[in-house]
Amino acid sequence: MAQRVALCLFMVFVVGVFDFLTGFELNFFAFYLIPVFLAVWCVSRGFGMVISILCVGASIAGDLNAGVRYSSSLVPIWNVAISMIFYLVVVWILATLRSLHQRLEERVRQRTAALNSEMQERLRLEEEILNVSEREQRRIGHDLHDSLCQHLTGVALAGEVLREQLAAQGRAEAPALGRIVGMIEKAIELTRTLARGLHPFELKGEGFPDALRELTNTITLGFKIPCYFAGDRQAVNLAPGVGVHLYRIAQEAINNALKHSKAREIRVGLETDADFVTLTVADDGVGVPRNPPGGKGMGLRIMAYRASVIGAQFDLERLHPQGTRIRCRVPLVAPAVA
Repeated sequence: MAQRVALCLFMVFVVGVFDFLTGFELNFFAFYLIPVFLAVWCVSRGFGMVISILCVGASIAGDLNAGVRYSSSLVPIWNVAISMIFYLVVVWILATLRSLHQRLEERVRQRTAALNSEMQERLRLEEEILNVSEREQRRIGHDLHDSLCQHLTGVALAGEVLREQLAAQGRAEAPALGRIVGMIEKAIELTRTLARGLHPFELKGEGFPDALRELTNTITLGFKIPCYFAGDRQAVNLAPGVGVHLYRIAQEAINNALKHSKAREIRVGLETDADFVTLTVADDGVGVPRNPPGGKGMGLRIMAYRASVIGAQFDLERLHPQGTRIRCRVPLVAPAVA
């Protein structure tokens, strides 16, 4: 503030010196507006009035020292009054504009803060929705594995015991009951597959590559489409929760390839370097249309959002001559220093 005050006073002095040196025939009236403007805009309305008075005084003093002669003593009084009124009007206009500008800036700051708060709350709610979804999937996976699978296993064992009893008696129903037991065993395997999909095992360290390998094996067996995993079995140092999002991205990408691309082969890759882990899912299907109707599909939006939650870079690439590759690159957690 002191520097602004000193600058305004210095400009009044400079303009007054030039006004004196050029004589009273040249009018420096407009140049005095510069320090007035700076005083009002950068300091305050009151200081602008002070600078206006100094400008009028400097102008009259310069003219008098330059040798101006007035026909009447009322002439300089009139000139001072007119100049002072003009400067005061300028000060009032500038002060009003400055006040409007400050109120507008304050309103913009308030609305920006409210918008940022709303966006943060929305992101928090979206993340909470994902967390709730993951918890429910884990719960259902546990229920399928620990309850339904165990119940079906008990039914299969009871059926097998009954089949053996019927076979020992030479009953014709024994083969049919054996086929029913086989169907129950297939239902058990299907239920276990669903449970693993809903709640894969450990998704950090060495467990994450194993989970992806198990996912590709399940797709190959369940859909009869070759699905390969390529990656090291070394431990992946992922942040808490990142493995779940990466696994779900891989699941969604594979589902998209199965449903929409008419792929004959799917490849899942996992590469790890010093700073990043990169997940890729590529297929040899028809590819993604350049201008899909309605924009990106729900699956792509979900994958992109999951990637944004974990701070990953998400890319979708059309392959040549055909196919699609989804790439998600996420930073690794720095190893702890002992």
